[in-house]
Amino acid sequence: MKVDPTYERNLEIHLHGPGPSDVPAAVLRAISAATIGHLDSEFIKIMDEAQAMLRMLYQTENRMTIPISGTGSSGMETLVANLINPQDKVIVVRNGVFGGRIADTVSRFGGEVIPIDLEWGTVVTPEQIRKAFSRNRCHALFLVHAETSTGAHQQHMREIGQIVHQNDALFLVDTVTSLGGTEVKIDEWGIDAAYSGTQKCLSVPPGLSPITLNEKAMQKLRARKARSWYFDLGMIEQYWNEGYQRKYHHTAPINMIYALHEALRLVLQEGLDARFQRHRKNAAALQAGLETLGFTYLVKKQNERLPMLHAVYLPDGLEEGKLRQNIRARYNIEIGGGLGEFSGKAWRIGLMGHSSTKDKVGRLLNCIGEELKKHGIIDDATIGFQTAQAIYQNSES
Repeated sequence: MKVDPTYERNLEIHLHGPGPSDVPAAVLRAISAATIGHLDSEFIKIMDEAQAMLRMLYQTENRMTIPISGTGSSGMETLVANLINPQDKVIVVRNGVFGGRIADTVSRFGGEVIPIDLEWGTVVTPEQIRKAFSRNRCHALFLVHAETSTGAHQQHMREIGQIVHQNDALFLVDTVTSLGGTEVKIDEWGIDAAYSGTQKCLSVPPGLSPITLNEKAMQKLRARKARSWYFDLGMIEQYWNEGYQRKYHHTAPINMIYALHEALRLVLQEGLDARFQRHRKNAAALQAGLETLGFTYLVKKQNERLPMLHAVYLPDGLEEGKLRQNIRARYNIEIGGGLGEFSGKAWRIGLMGHSSTKDKVGRLLNCIGEELKKHGIIDDATIGFQTAQAIYQNSES
């Protein structure tokens, strides 16, 4: 049987959906390096360095900061399996698909979900958190820092953390889309445990979920039996952390950790402040260009919009799915469709990590403009691009 290696034809696709993002050549080289044993001393050195770099990125001193073997959802399940007992009351902010997914996971592990249900495209306020705790004695608060289904950026993280700790609860956070693209300050915000994914702003192929837990969270998980074998952090800790004899738990995804190590090196080489500024600058340019083309944002408040994920309604008269297909076929650009209640109604455009550059913003706007001109929506296909260029010029002057 002749098998067509279709992946060889996909090398020139520009990834501007909600993830994965474009992967740098250096990361691809790292992932293709020779595989060594998961207990080899050289690999253990790579593990230690990856942990140290993850701590810098998470802005934490947490000893238990590691990549879980699995995509971002495995990090979510790891936290629930280790920190939530049956009948524990857990406040879950549901303002999009992924808040709903957290609630589903908590329920599957026997926890009692105390929901804060919000309009999609909005974020929770400290006062709403206070009210939820005043009505219930809860074990934890779980929220999404960057809601990928709506483009909403949760604010007031430090104040929310203070409220959670005043109620002797755990502050658990999904940072899948935010880590590496905007500030995530684990220690300063009082976050007890968080998880992320490699395929968004870290620009690594999907397959790992960086997590971090502070000592308060670790003490709580050691006092209970994890409700999962694969995600049992009490066992995994003995493989990952210094001071143990590196006890075998499962075979680590060695080449994926190579890739994460190289991606983290690139992140720190760029510098966190510079990296976050790059995402903000490109977001401002794309937003201006899209609005000139007639797009409107799902998230109404400017300060609550993510810099790396743009969820937008299209101009009237356009079939979003067909238009995305045309852009993919004609320009090799991937754009994401809406999720949940926005399915078929909106786009999700990613500017994540390696996919967030001035050149890529220009390419996106030019190609979208060409398509809108064909549909008679605009007369000048370059107006979005020109608007974005003006934003860049103003920011550099």
